[in-house]
Amino acid sequence: MTFKTRLLAVAAGLALALPLVLPTAASAHRGWLLPSATVLSGEGAWVGVDAAISNELFYADHNPMRLDAVTVTAPDGSADKVQNPAVGKYRSTFDVQLSKPGTYKIGSAVSTVMASWTQDGQVKRFRGSPEDFARQVPAGAADLKTIKSFNRNETFVTRDAPTTTVFAPTGKGLELVPVTHPNDLVAGEAATFKFLLDGKPAADLEVTFAPGNSRYRATPGDFKVKTGADGVFKVTFPEAGMYWMNAVVRTGETGRGPGGPGGGMGGPGGAPAPATPLAGDGMSASYTATLEALRP
Repeated sequence: MTFKTRLLAVAAGLALALPLVLPTAASAHRGWLLPSATVLSGEGAWVGVDAAISNELFYADHNPMRLDAVTVTAPDGSADKVQNPAVGKYRSTFDVQLSKPGTYKIGSAVSTVMASWTQDGQVKRFRGSPEDFARQVPAGAADLKTIKSFNRNETFVTRDAPTTTVFAPTGKGLELVPVTHPNDLVAGEAATFKFLLDGKPAADLEVTFAPGNSRYRATPGDFKVKTGADGVFKVTFPEAGMYWMNAVVRTGETGRGPGGPGGGMGGPGGAPAPATPLAGDGMSASYTATLEALRP
């Protein structure tokens, strides 16, 4: 089915982006961005987005997602804006006006650093942005250990015809480079994607897909694929609906300990526990996206 044919189906009343959910007692909390539609047409088009961190996928049952890091990239690569943002008890919501034809990228890309070092005979701890790290951690600090992370969470929405400008790699963290356009996915048809890690092919990377609507099925339906040496992988979505995609790369020591500068978990009687050093240097990068596969 071509994109044009699918767009006609949308105009005829195809239901898109239903708030589907996934039971996952064995899974950690998962963050997601759920658009009200992924394919729209005509001037004056808007899309609403739910954003949450939940136990059950696409079902707001835990925490709202912070919106300060969420950005909108317009089809020409320019920065657009989040409109009508609101943060509730379990979810955040916002709108995006699709004022230009083409594909929009909606999401966040967050870089953080955890560090420990020795200063004046005491272990110091830091967790924050790379910019704050450069300002707050002494240059040449003794026994310095760092864990650097870069996390992306995205979704894509197209008005009229799909475009590819928003997929230009930045060379930072895990990035999705579509061969098949993310807004041109059809259930039962193979789609091809490529992952880059810091601008280079992410080889032998495990990619997890979790379908929505599993709340009403006997089994969750999660499945995994792996990238090849060139970072490329193929995936066939077994049925129409929304899917959560996730991939994670970790190298070195990436275990988490007490956070904050010199901070720790509470000690006996509520007293602050002494800070402990990181075990070693490490790096982690994660990529998350919400995709929709349409009916054939």
